[in-house]
Amino acid sequence: MNAARLSFSVLLLSSLLAACGPSGDKPQAGGPGAMPPPEVEVMTVAAGTATLTQDLPGRLQAWRSAQVRARVEGIVEKRLFVEGADVREGATLFQIDARTYQASADAARADVEAARLVVERYRPLLEIKAVSQQEFDAAQARLKQAQAAMARTSLDMENTRVPAPISGRIGRALVTEGALVGRGEATHLATIEQINPIYVNFTQPGGDMLRLQAAVRSGKLKRSESAKVELLLEDGSRYPWPGKILFADLAVDPSTGAVGMRAEFPNPQRELLPGMFVRIRFPSAVAEGVILVPQRAVQSSPQGQSVLIVTSEGKVAPQPVRTSGMAGSDFIVAEGLKGGEQLIVNGLQKVRPGASVRTVPWQPNPVAPAGATQPAVENQKKEG
Repeated sequence: MNAARLSFSVLLLSSLLAACGPSGDKPQAGGPGAMPPPEVEVMTVAAGTATLTQDLPGRLQAWRSAQVRARVEGIVEKRLFVEGADVREGATLFQIDARTYQASADAARADVEAARLVVERYRPLLEIKAVSQQEFDAAQARLKQAQAAMARTSLDMENTRVPAPISGRIGRALVTEGALVGRGEATHLATIEQINPIYVNFTQPGGDMLRLQAAVRSGKLKRSESAKVELLLEDGSRYPWPGKILFADLAVDPSTGAVGMRAEFPNPQRELLPGMFVRIRFPSAVAEGVILVPQRAVQSSPQGQSVLIVTSEGKVAPQPVRTSGMAGSDFIVAEGLKGGEQLIVNGLQKVRPGASVRTVPWQPNPVAPAGATQPAVENQKKEG
């Protein structure tokens, strides 16, 4: 009985295999179900002229900054501004108790009037020799002293109303009503800053500067004549308004080995605030006959840098490269590319070495919408 069942099972299995035949295998590659090759954007590598740039860390500083301080001693009666608001030069910010200074000013005016009456009384007496010239001169001297004392008390009276030394944006108040200020020192009451335009202080390593100067002298590089610089924010985005370099120090800081530099940027929207850390991208020299590739096309790994190119057969191939600097947002390739290669710029994540791809030209600068304009800064006026 068992032998009969085994024979039946073998016969059934043979029938099923014969029914499947060769068509039961996997479909061959390239058939109707195969995926099309992925599309990538490529550029043709070519040598050209590039402006070498450096990205250096910097810190923002207000264009003008003034501390509001108490010039006389007294109790703060009122704060006459809104913290964080814009104030105009000369506007009263604090009111200090003026009663003592008012009394001193009244007494000084009375002294001046008394001294003036003495001089007026002595004048006709001097003509008839009823008083001496010495007595008349002493009376005039006392009048001038009284006038000087009155001017001093009037100034103290004016200083009980603390004005804004400059126009700009005022920060928080450092004292409150009822505080005693000006005793033994000019108490710091608040700070006013002008931030349009705004400064960026940054440093360039002295060694880099020497190497650039040597390359320019040898003819390998040309000196860049542009003073325009770009500002990169902390998130990596580029600030839309260009700036300009104002100056570079004449000496190297012995503690850092770097040269201090300063740039100025327009800040009409008050987006940039003093104290923020940024990066400055400025032109350092001009190089000719160099190969530039977009930063996104270069891949870095523990083995070094590389790019992906498309061969004449339409296959993806890795190519090791070595970069030697930056020109804006592009890498300068010192080794690995000679020109003419089809470099993959977009679509790197969709391909692997040896795969077939379909190429389309890379568009580095998308066409701007009709009516779009660049930010204009020529008509922006400095605060104050």
